[in-house]
Amino acid sequence: GSDVLRMSSAIQIKTKSAVQKSKTSSPLPCSPEPAIKPQPKPSDKLNPKTIDPFGAHSRSPSAFAAIYAKGGIPCRLVHGSVKHRLQWECLPETVPFDPLLLTLAEGLRETKHPYTFVSKEGFKELLMVEGAAEKAIPLLPRLVPVLKVALAHSDDEVFRRGLDALVQLSAVVGPSLNDHLKHLLTNLSRRLMDKKFREQVTVALQKLEHYGG
Repeated sequence: GSDVLRMSSAIQIKTKSAVQKSKTSSPLPCSPEPAIKPQPKPSDKLNPKTIDPFGAHSRSPSAFAAIYAKGGIPCRLVHGSVKHRLQWECLPETVPFDPLLLTLAEGLRETKHPYTFVSKEGFKELLMVEGAAEKAIPLLPRLVPVLKVALAHSDDEVFRRGLDALVQLSAVVGPSLNDHLKHLLTNLSRRLMDKKFREQVTVALQKLEHYGG
């Protein structure tokens, strides 16, 4: 694991800490789109272990989707003409990191819109608030295992969101993340062997090394 981190020791990473906040006049909150029910595969009908006695209608939404639908996440997707953004219902500075940061990290595994955008952008913006380091550091023992699941996900976009979130977290908490990295290096090393992720993972490891001192 340490060999993977040492590979980038000669490269200096410049970081930008400027945070731009956009303001618009009372945007309308966006309600989550209904989930598309997957069609059962023919093989599922033949395998008793995969048979759902209640059919597709019994499929419950993910924990993140359920919390979002109930208004448990204080931000909503606002559709823009060029790009989407989040509208917070209250100042992010006033929102408890526990459990919201953990909930947003769980949401990184979502594959449906708008959950994908809300979780990714919400995680990033919450870490931008003043005093984020003091709020995030105590959550690391619970946060890192959640990010590990995203980094091990078979969906490429979920992995990318997990990788971005890990770098964002590292930039905020610095060396405090070092002791937890050993839990993540196996997943990162595996993706490092994949040509399409090699550059992304290499840059991420360089940043982790830089932020971690």
